[in-house]
Amino acid sequence: MAIYTHLTKKEVAKTAEEFGLGDLVSFTGIRNGSVNTHYLLETKRGRFFLKIDEIKSEVEVKQELELLFYLRKQGFSCLQPLRSKKGRYYHDFHGKYLSVSKYVEGVELPAEKLTPAHIEIAGHTLADLHLIGRGYKKGIDNRFGFTKILSMYRDVRAQIPSHLKHIVRVLDDEVVYLENYLDNNLPKGIIHGDLFPDNVKFKGSRLVGIVDFEAACRGKLIYDLATAVNAFCYLGGRYRIERFEPLITGYERLRPLSLPEWDSFPNELRFSALRFTITRIKDFYLRKVDESQRTYKDFKEFFDRLLILRREKDGGMEEILLAMATGYDYRKYQKSKPSK
Repeated sequence: MAIYTHLTKKEVAKTAEEFGLGDLVSFTGIRNGSVNTHYLLETKRGRFFLKIDEIKSEVEVKQELELLFYLRKQGFSCLQPLRSKKGRYYHDFHGKYLSVSKYVEGVELPAEKLTPAHIEIAGHTLADLHLIGRGYKKGIDNRFGFTKILSMYRDVRAQIPSHLKHIVRVLDDEVVYLENYLDNNLPKGIIHGDLFPDNVKFKGSRLVGIVDFEAACRGKLIYDLATAVNAFCYLGGRYRIERFEPLITGYERLRPLSLPEWDSFPNELRFSALRFTITRIKDFYLRKVDESQRTYKDFKEFFDRLLILRREKDGGMEEILLAMATGYDYRKYQKSKPSK
């Protein structure tokens, strides 16, 4: 979430009128995020969320909205897009696409404020999304799959300054490694793709909503869980087993992982760290915009994770890897032998 397109009070009031939101009281730009523009609107009828897609095509915007409609219909707590008086869920705004949703009440807790109970329910909700998504038959292309990230890296690599050549060396080596060891024959379905603490709304210990389906697509379920591990279980420069355990417990209460998924988990963690390193280099480090428009997100936060995952830096991975190695219960899959 960010502010790349600045709206005037007149433009926001017109949007409120077009979507039947009531008289505008106030509006505020939401700065945290990366690629899209967001505003919080308050009217006499309540609070609403205005989004301007800065990058997606009209087809991609429609796909995201259709997924949100489906999830809401299945009872999943996410944004509820609203229809304008003309019957449209989005409209053209100077070549971009503007949509409005009901605001999800609740608070976004910083990582250090999350308790094991918060983390467990986040894992449980992610598994719920994966199970609900099995019934969604429409396709959504993965804009952040390995081949897309590789192509992106090739574009940005030449722009990375020479004083960061040690980072290029690591990224080059990681790309080669993942080309050989990523497993694509794993369960796939609808994934969120960006489950970070700032995309989860809580009221007390109760999770009341998941927001920002910008990266949602059809992809590997274990990758989605790995991204959540990288987001929720890394704190103070280290992976924390006391966070990993409740996240996995919450997830597996609904959807136990298969042996191939457990085996691939470490590599999916590495790919997730690589993905966010590269996209943050592109969207923040190399993208020249007015810094007043956004909150800067440092790619080195995920590069540090990648170094730990590559075992080039200490950071608590030993306990996590041991938990992964022993997390799969082989006994569930052993056929019982008939008694003699």
